[in-house]
Amino acid sequence: MNQQAIRVLELKQGYLFQKRSQRRLRVTVGPSMAVATHGRYEYSAINTRPTYEWPNGSKLAVYIALNIEQFPFGEGLQHTLAHEAPHPDVANYGWRDYGNRVGVWRLLDLFDELQLPVSVLLNSTVYEHCPGLAEAFIKRGDEIVGHGRTNGEKQGVLSEDEERALIEEATMAHPKRPQGWLGPWLSQSFVTPDLLQDAGYTYVLDWCLDDQPVWMKTRNGGILAIPYASEINDIPAIVVRREAHINFADMIVDNFDEQLEQSRKGAPLVMAISLHPFIVGQPFRLRHLRRALQHICASRDKIWFTTAGAIAEHAAGLPKGTLPGDA
Repeated sequence: MNQQAIRVLELKQGYLFQKRSQRRLRVTVGPSMAVATHGRYEYSAINTRPTYEWPNGSKLAVYIALNIEQFPFGEGLQHTLAHEAPHPDVANYGWRDYGNRVGVWRLLDLFDELQLPVSVLLNSTVYEHCPGLAEAFIKRGDEIVGHGRTNGEKQGVLSEDEERALIEEATMAHPKRPQGWLGPWLSQSFVTPDLLQDAGYTYVLDWCLDDQPVWMKTRNGGILAIPYASEINDIPAIVVRREAHINFADMIVDNFDEQLEQSRKGAPLVMAISLHPFIVGQPFRLRHLRRALQHICASRDKIWFTTAGAIAEHAAGLPKGTLPGDA
């Protein structure tokens, strides 16, 4: 290909290539370059938005997102801590099953001890495979959030009809229809918000885009995106990045202290703490999680310790134009 042909190809692609050195090129996006977007929400700088308060007059809402999940044996997707092996991979299966048999009950004791509400992100198959587990949280008045059927699958790879059927099956398994949803593996298709809004859901947790609730457009209205923790989350912190349990507890403390300070300057914020019983339900990790939650509870009069659903309900009732996407 000659130089003229190369130049034509570059222009067609919408790029202007400028040679900076023999080893490095700088690429500038030209006027014909169109970046794909989702059309769900527009850009909004947090320091330009209207201010508001949470129900108790505070500016920082904190909630625990407890993921209680069921994994199929010998098939499907799986989280791994030990060396991954071919199915049935009993080492990693047993590690995850420990969370529902032991770890979650230790966490339940901790939440009772500190009198903390919880948003339980629940695979619907837990009702069948772990009788009494979901019921223990329902009994204490905790919120149940839809979390698919099992974490052995992702909904984002399904056809629209298949995904609609998955949402309906998972939803109908709950004694009370959930208001919120987090997809297994945070997986969404291009139409997931539309399908969830059509199914009666009022908020989603998958879009970790902000520290405040944001209205997202759907084809039949709108749905709230409530902040969820992609960083203050034991899966990416401990399983992926291999952070020590002490470091994860320190991350919770530092994030809380910083957001509390930021919220005092005017912007109402949400802090989510995402936990999995097969990780933080291990005794040595539980001890340091207790330390972090006790630190937060020491400032309980300055915050709103609540659930994701209560945050969504309050946000939905704010005057029009208060939240991003609600102009």
